[in-house]
Amino acid sequence: MIDDRHQFGAEIDDLAAKYLEHNGYEILERNYRAGHKEIDIIARTETTVVFVEVKASRKLTYGHPSLRVTKKKRLNIIMAARQYIAENMFEGYDFRLDVISFYPQKGGGYTLDHIIGAFME
Repeated sequence: MIDDRHQFGAEIDDLAAKYLEHNGYEILERNYRAGHKEIDIIARTETTVVFVEVKASRKLTYGHPSLRVTKKKRLNIIMAARQYIAENMFEGYDFRLDVISFYPQKGGGYTLDHIIGAFME
């Protein structure tokens, strides 16, 4: 098990990016910052730009990790996504906000959940 929290987070973000690439997404940005707001991964399919929040838990004591994407966090992601869109030309693209969660399996390892269109503006 990974001891350092930041190393754990970086490894989980790497796994999420690899999962997306394996499923046909092109990674455009990682850890995009707009002031103090951050988007973990920005990816693209043929027609959609996807803003992805990555969450992980080592234990499910406090519930599914996706539950930690609070209303304030969602609003921050939306504001950062708007800034990213304003800075880049994506004419003809759709936009989507997803959550990728990792949580422990019984017997070891992690389960990945990809919630497509997890929240809206």
